[in-house]
Amino acid sequence: MDESRSSKRYGFIAFVPLLVFLALYIGFGLFFTAQGVPKAFKQFPRHVALLIGIFIAVLMNRKEKFGTKVDVFSKNAGNEGVMLIGLIYLLAGGFQGAAKAMGGVDSIVNLGLTYIPSALLIPGVFLMSCFISTAIGTSMGTIAAMAPIAIGVATKSDLNLAVACSAVIGGAYFGDNLSIISDTTISATKGVGCEMKDKFRMNLLIAIPAAVFAFILYAIMGGKGTITGDLEFHLIRIIPYIVVLITALTGMNVVAVLFVGIVMAGLIGILQGTLTFMTFVQSLGEGMEDMMSITIVAILISGLIGLIKYYGGIDWLINKITSRIKSRKGAEYGIGLLSGLLSISLVNNTIAIIISAPIAKEIGFQYKISPKRLASLLDIFACAFLALCPHDGGMLIVTGLSGVAPTAVLAHSYYIFGLIAAAVITIQLGLLRTKEEKAAI
Repeated sequence: MDESRSSKRYGFIAFVPLLVFLALYIGFGLFFTAQGVPKAFKQFPRHVALLIGIFIAVLMNRKEKFGTKVDVFSKNAGNEGVMLIGLIYLLAGGFQGAAKAMGGVDSIVNLGLTYIPSALLIPGVFLMSCFISTAIGTSMGTIAAMAPIAIGVATKSDLNLAVACSAVIGGAYFGDNLSIISDTTISATKGVGCEMKDKFRMNLLIAIPAAVFAFILYAIMGGKGTITGDLEFHLIRIIPYIVVLITALTGMNVVAVLFVGIVMAGLIGILQGTLTFMTFVQSLGEGMEDMMSITIVAILISGLIGLIKYYGGIDWLINKITSRIKSRKGAEYGIGLLSGLLSISLVNNTIAIIISAPIAKEIGFQYKISPKRLASLLDIFACAFLALCPHDGGMLIVTGLSGVAPTAVLAHSYYIFGLIAAAVITIQLGLLRTKEEKAAI
């Protein structure tokens, strides 16, 4: 028997453990929200909901050894990608804690509030996140750098915190989807045999209208805020943030970026007298503890997804979508849906694209769809669908730092909704087709 596959193929039933987790977490969260309970989504802890889903998963196929299923879970829970994400979470929390204790958060927030009109603060956060993510090619790095700033600005100026968080996520996925150094772009273009510049141009034409739409809504819905109190700031205390942004833009590994930021925050705090060595260490530890929960969630999610794949859920999803394709338009929708649903199922847009690309290439050849169109659709839907997941890494970071419910952030995901709408309109109206594609109609 293939050790990477269960002896019994469950198809859709393989997703039941994941659906149970989402139903418990979101269901109880919405229930307590309706009851007016503070921190509604923390009343039924998400890691407990996940454990229930995992328990259901390991009980499936009773004919297989319990230990075998635990091994599958453990292998996937401990894969290198998840361990890296967990390390990024902890470092991001540590940087946030150290920078806040040093006085950096107050300084950078007050600097922004002093010179930027309050009505443009949230749109400014969105644009900066777009720029950084396009430059560094990663949503996680962007969110780790920008989330503390955006949350601090929104809190200080009494702006809508959920809108600020969604602006960071939207901007982060703008670049994750577009950047030529993004792993999703590289996977999509290499997977379907497309030139990077061709995919970028087409993707940009779809993304820009969505970004303009989002900018306007962020300006309207973010609020004008009420800025009161002392707006004193010290430029030297902003240096860790500047260093983090500059090193990220140079392409430095995000782990190294955050480590450098932590060291800079500690040195400046100690030299200025706002920190001692012990208070620096304590603030670093407290920041890491704040992110411990989402680190555990990421590990548990990865293990659960491994079991779903083991039970044949991912294969079922691929076959179900591809078997329903009957036309070129249907092929384009199918490719986008396949990439997006795999992204949600795997909680990893890059892996979703890697799995989808060979299938998309074959479908594209059959229905005369250009490689740049295939690559754009794969990347757009993988990024957009993942950004709407309440258990996505970026969402876990912003909700962990801000305490805002995932549903509140999702309700203001203007760029993500706009991007999906722009992609659907492009497919439905046959926009941006090449001469060869038009001739083949």
